Amino acid sequence: MQAEIQGVEVSCPYCGEVFSTQIDTSVEQQVYTEDCYVCCQPIVFSVTLEVTGLLDIQTRTEDEC
Repeated sequence: MQAEIQGVEVSCPYCGEVFSTQIDTSVEQQVYTEDCYVCCQPIVFSVTLEVTGLLDIQTRTEDEC
């Protein structure tokens, strides 16, 4: 599959601010950490590319299970 980058807006689970980030849609399931662009806290992203082509993006703090 060819790499495609998709811009999305997410809400920080720490400060609540909405910011834009980019998701690599060539990977069907991924979990990674990215710092909030506003408060600099580490956000854990869980991203799944659904069969329909839609992205399911979940964000959480590092201490959430």
